[in-house]
Amino acid sequence: MNQRSTTHRPILFHAGALAAGLLFGMGLAISRMIDPAKVQAFLDIAAIRTGGWDPSLAFVLGAAVLVNMGALRIAHRRRQPLAATVYSPPGAKAVDWQLITGSALFGVGWGLSGLCPGPAIADIAFSLPEILIFLVAMAVGWGGVYMTRRLGAPADSKTQASP
Repeated sequence: MNQRSTTHRPILFHAGALAAGLLFGMGLAISRMIDPAKVQAFLDIAAIRTGGWDPSLAFVLGAAVLVNMGALRIAHRRRQPLAATVYSPPGAKAVDWQLITGSALFGVGWGLSGLCPGPAIADIAFSLPEILIFLVAMAVGWGGVYMTRRLGAPADSKTQASP
């Protein structure tokens, strides 16, 4: 990541990030996506036969996709973003072994714990100290991947977010 570009962003960028983070956290809490039992009840599609499947989080997902589609449509009409000098589209578009492996590991972790990173961080407000075990494990996983990449492919920039 380019250090200069992250430190010289306009205050509007940081205010927008703060507002988006607050909205995201409130949405996760209100929809109960921070409740592992709720998420596991959604992911357990084998319970459809018994009537135990909880499809309510599909509405959260659907609403998020619709809002994001509308926001992207509006954004693409503008020549320049409101809070940055240029748009930063994702650099990596290929489906490779790293994407597939990471997605599979994410899915296994999400299914086992009922938490993913966003809801886990939002759950800090409600589930301390129990949530710390998940957060520490998540940080260890990130650190392991970071160290592996540094040792094996120091120039691997295609899977890293660009500023």
